[in-house]
Amino acid sequence: MHSTPQQPPHGYPPPYPQTVVVQKKGGGCLKALLVGAAVLMGLIILGTVLKGGGQDTRVSLTEKPEHTTQTAKPRKPQAPGLGDVVKDGKFAFKVTKIEKGLSQVGEGFTVSKAQGQYVLIHLTVKNIGDEAQMFSDSAQKLIDARDRTFDADSGAAALGLKNSNAFLNTINPGNAVNGILLFDVPEDVKLKAVELHDSIFSDGVAVSLVR
Repeated sequence: MHSTPQQPPHGYPPPYPQTVVVQKKGGGCLKALLVGAAVLMGLIILGTVLKGGGQDTRVSLTEKPEHTTQTAKPRKPQAPGLGDVVKDGKFAFKVTKIEKGLSQVGEGFTVSKAQGQYVLIHLTVKNIGDEAQMFSDSAQKLIDARDRTFDADSGAAALGLKNSNAFLNTINPGNAVNGILLFDVPEDVKLKAVELHDSIFSDGVAVSLVR
């Protein structure tokens, strides 16, 4: 049976057709995808900015520093030795020669025999003061490698050495004399230094005998 469309009451206009809004499926998913893509793009841009503005703190093990400062170890001052001029008080000394292994000095009635061996220290002594000063071998000391100290043999030097000039020799200002110091030491001694003084009261100065 066919229904007859209802006619509007007399005197009223026909009704407008109703509009039905139909929401398509999948619209919410598309919006979510667009938002996610925008967020992802923002993160990528932010990461690029941060990476470009940061400093690379990595250190290569093969790279050498541009500025390398090396601290040099201080060297110990070298002790004066043969041929060097040293000073103590009013005297300037220069050791010129060493003789070792002598069993005796002198001849005939002036001969002196060593208990061990005689060591002769040849030197020049100059008065650098303003008045006369007496040089005496008794103020001089010989030192071995064990830091033992030996006194000069003044008697043997006075009798057996003609040019010793080391026993109570007065030297005037500006003058210099050549002298010989005589020491009686063991045969197996290892010499270290001779300590020279302008008097028995001075501090002295050491001259190395190590070669």
